[in-house]
Amino acid sequence: MRGLTLLLGAAILTAVAAFVMVLPRGAAEAPPVSATPSRSVPVTPPASAFSDPCGTFDTTTPAPYAITGYWLVPTADHCTWRRQLQAIHRVGGDTVVRLGFGLQARAVDQDGQVLNGEGDAPDRRFARCQENGMTCVQAAESALKAANPGNRITWTYVYRTDEAFGPGLFRCPQMEHTVQAAGETFYRLIAPDDGSDNPSCDFTSKGLGYHLILVSGALQDSLTEILDLADRFAMKVFPALPMAPRDRVQRSNADPRHIGTLTTLTRRILQDYGDRFADRVSLGGVYQPFELQIRDWPDPSKVPTLEVYAEQHDIVEQELPGKPIMVSPYLDARRNKSFTSTPAQVKEGFKALARTGVGIVAPQDSRGTGKVGLYWPNLKRQAVDDRLKPIVGDTTYDEAYYGATRDYYRAMSEALVELRADGEELELWANVEAFEPSGDGACEAGGKRGVTDKRRLDTAVTFAGPYVSKIISYKWSNFFTCGEPDLAAQVAADWDRPIPIQAIPGRRDERDGVEVRGYNLLGGKVTLSRHGSDDRQEQDSATAGRSDVTPVPGLPPAVQRIWVPVDWRDIPAGAWVRVDVTSADGRQGGSPVFLQRGP
Repeated sequence: MRGLTLLLGAAILTAVAAFVMVLPRGAAEAPPVSATPSRSVPVTPPASAFSDPCGTFDTTTPAPYAITGYWLVPTADHCTWRRQLQAIHRVGGDTVVRLGFGLQARAVDQDGQVLNGEGDAPDRRFARCQENGMTCVQAAESALKAANPGNRITWTYVYRTDEAFGPGLFRCPQMEHTVQAAGETFYRLIAPDDGSDNPSCDFTSKGLGYHLILVSGALQDSLTEILDLADRFAMKVFPALPMAPRDRVQRSNADPRHIGTLTTLTRRILQDYGDRFADRVSLGGVYQPFELQIRDWPDPSKVPTLEVYAEQHDIVEQELPGKPIMVSPYLDARRNKSFTSTPAQVKEGFKALARTGVGIVAPQDSRGTGKVGLYWPNLKRQAVDDRLKPIVGDTTYDEAYYGATRDYYRAMSEALVELRADGEELELWANVEAFEPSGDGACEAGGKRGVTDKRRLDTAVTFAGPYVSKIISYKWSNFFTCGEPDLAAQVAADWDRPIPIQAIPGRRDERDGVEVRGYNLLGGKVTLSRHGSDDRQEQDSATAGRSDVTPVPGLPPAVQRIWVPVDWRDIPAGAWVRVDVTSADGRQGGSPVFLQRGP
């Protein structure tokens, strides 16, 4: 039996004569995947279980789903996220992205108390930071003036985290240190207000303005714990970088006035990471948490958030060389909104974003927020999913959106190929949103998003599938763990349902046929039905076709290929053909793929 790998080149070329994968406005669908494979993950250790004070945890993977990475919200209960990592690993998760915290500029009252974000009362968390009978602000200012009476604090910043840092956080120990107060841990950092973070630590020769950064940390380092757990589960962890302060007027933008202080804090934290974690395989990279919409910016050099990205990402390259930065921008395809983008515009924006030094771009599919829809070109005049109507109204897909999720991922994959040709090292992932645009908020306190289901999740995987090397999802806590049954239970119970992602017509052994790519396809039955007709063809790949599990370069390792013979003679030119895959036990994939008969 010859492998499908011998078929691919000839099959695709042969298919062009008879078929074209047609998409909106005439774009042909063929994944411009790069030969660069996706980053590997550690092999699961042979031990099947381990025990600690939180219980006994299973390290096996009985239900490996197509989504292999998830966001986690930091929690004070360490046993909770131990259980979460086990549950994520059980459904094939090998990547965890941690949501993080933001750097904030704060006002200080006449008593040296750091005020809350609204500036109308002392911040209770930082009120507990005391040194020698003074607030931490007063103590820092006193130390600076003792070194030179002309020294002064011009800005005070706060940052909270559930991490505990080592001495790598400090550059000037005579002025910077750990503060233990009221049973809590704080860190005092002081840097010149020109953003230089001068390594000379000369506080005496000249009076200068300084920025004070007060960090509220933890007694026990959560990152060390989660990396230790990730070692056991053969997972990669992407901790969040400090998030930039927001512009007070344009809240969606980062405030470039604080770049110097942000990069100082970022440098210090990553220096500490470098000291403690640089050789840890489980430290997969870092996550850039400041969100932006990807679009075609007229002048990317004048976009504040991209400016902040570039500055912060330079620090990562300096302090953690070889560890990639992952960013997850969002898409917005709505026709009735300003500042939204077509797929072609997103393609150009993707290139600008890549040039800020990111190593992994994982765009949000934006179906969860209703900003983009999941639909095929031949179905664009159908009414939108009822769950999208609160966002775009009672309308059709074509009237609501410039394109479908698939169109946007295809455009970005084309940009990826062009960037790699120019020597840029970059990966394209997909971030599938595991929620609906609206709901009762039961999944998270104060939230407005609704719970979704596995069928919709499978559909999102189908639409992103042929263009990305990995699929991750926002977010495990709490969208996978609320409802009855919760989404995690749905995935575990139905993980091996077929999920086709692409159909490619082609010949094999002098016979016409079709190759279907996707997840859990082996041994499945392939059904072709002409859209708008009762005509059907069904072939069992286990008896009449061929299977191939050889990884496809540029696609997730779990993607499989099956080929079955097809009689195309009765299908007229221009007809849309629906392709379904049904497993050996009778479960049909939640979403079909479509192709269009060529001339």
